[in-house]
Amino acid sequence: MSEASDDTSLTGQLLIAMPQMMDPRFTRTVIYVCAHNENGAMGLVINRLVGAITFPDLLEQLGVARGNASDEIKVHFGGPVESARGFVLHSGEYVQDSSLQVNDSVALTATIDILQDMASGNGPRRSLLALGYAGWGPGQLDGEIQANGWLHAAADEELIFDKSLDDKWERAIAKLGIDISMLSGDAGHA
Repeated sequence: MSEASDDTSLTGQLLIAMPQMMDPRFTRTVIYVCAHNENGAMGLVINRLVGAITFPDLLEQLGVARGNASDEIKVHFGGPVESARGFVLHSGEYVQDSSLQVNDSVALTATIDILQDMASGNGPRRSLLALGYAGWGPGQLDGEIQANGWLHAAADEELIFDKSLDDKWERAIAKLGIDISMLSGDAGHA
């Protein structure tokens, strides 16, 4: 997906689930939007882990030499679409031919090569490894935002890659200067 050229694209932004989000897959989630255009949208949940697998486990399943890979690299739940497929959201200084350069500071790569580089200590400066992604068809995300399902905010590397997940949703909302207790599930219309 290429980035939309107009100001309506949320590429490179955060989606923040509203408190009344009913879909348990997305309750209290923060999603980094990797692409948003007329063909739909794609992003990764950045504040939820997959509890059943570690990075060394994943490397072993893929037949990748563990190198000096540590358990410090956590495996995130990126979303419900293609949940067996791995994606690495990472700092922009590391780019492969297959990488999607989201903006100057963030890229997305979904190859085994980046996992090999991460395992050997030659990967990106900062990264978030996820299984699966969140996806929307044409106009679907825009409709969910209009129905008061999501807020959106500017993203920053610190929030994206911070290892502290427990309060990431609250910190994302705080970027907007909003008191969580004041959020309503009712869409307003003028």
